[in-house]
Amino acid sequence: MTAAPAGGSGVTGTHVRERDPEHSQKRDLSYPPLPVPLVVGTYDNHTHLDPSTGSGRRIGDDEDPLDYLEQLDRASSVGIRGVVQVGGDLETSRWSAEMAAKEPRMLAAVAIHPNEAPRYEAAGELDAAIAEIDELAARPRVRAVGETGLDFFRTDSDGIPAQIRSFEAHIDIAKKHGLAMQIHDRDAHDAVISTLLRVGAPEKTVFHCFSGDADMARVCADHGWYLSFAGTVTFKNATNLREALELIPRDLILVETDAPYLTPTPYRGRPNAPYLIPTTLRFMADHLGTDVSMLAAQITSNTELVYGSWDSEPVLHGEDEPLDYDPADIA
Repeated sequence: MTAAPAGGSGVTGTHVRERDPEHSQKRDLSYPPLPVPLVVGTYDNHTHLDPSTGSGRRIGDDEDPLDYLEQLDRASSVGIRGVVQVGGDLETSRWSAEMAAKEPRMLAAVAIHPNEAPRYEAAGELDAAIAEIDELAARPRVRAVGETGLDFFRTDSDGIPAQIRSFEAHIDIAKKHGLAMQIHDRDAHDAVISTLLRVGAPEKTVFHCFSGDADMARVCADHGWYLSFAGTVTFKNATNLREALELIPRDLILVETDAPYLTPTPYRGRPNAPYLIPTTLRFMADHLGTDVSMLAAQITSNTELVYGSWDSEPVLHGEDEPLDYDPADIA
């Protein structure tokens, strides 16, 4: 995810290069068509369905945006059994935890994004923000700490110490609560790996939107770390990702959208959404020379091993009452 300014905290931008606001205005802002449904369903293990992204825009930057329930309904219609809704600051992490507690197709991940850490640090709020993430991590249906990690592309050198301190604190939170960890790694491969080896990685560590190469995939495989592939694996120039996909053991593969970004070919540049997982998955299966249903079944098993079952904890109706139907019925 490309992080937005931290919301609701009084944090102002510092040490972080902002996105070009003209970029999205030149894009096709319509959602792609629904793909052919999967025969064997699977999960989107990293998405952002919170109500706003970027500079306060609705999810997907679409001229006619969909709310999270409409997004989930579309995903269900093509065989997506559930999603992991991921936070990147306090506002989106709170939303993720609250919505996952009520929505049976959603689990949550909570964290301060590495590009947000310098903002909170500059405002003197990073320690308090990390403490709240620790509290949110204990909530029902929060199954991961993320996205956390390092980003040396959008944060300058003055902001890196805050990123590293935040990353290490999030690793501790994941281990404390026995949760998976979703890593954001952009132009920081060596530093991320050295931090994990020095501090000790959580038992279930996921490289969200894996952006490394075959050599890095070998390191991840040696340590049992999962690689999550997004629509970027379909991009023409992403030879490194396809080589990593070929090398990584099948039991360490996950799939994601990182919606509303990273839309797979042939819809690159248009809004992304969990219902487009079948497009990426079919590309991956074709590249690996395997049946898409077999790959979907493997990824479904992998995802449930990392995050647990979507129906192992009851969702709440209203404030504190369990829903009166079986969540598995709508998965």
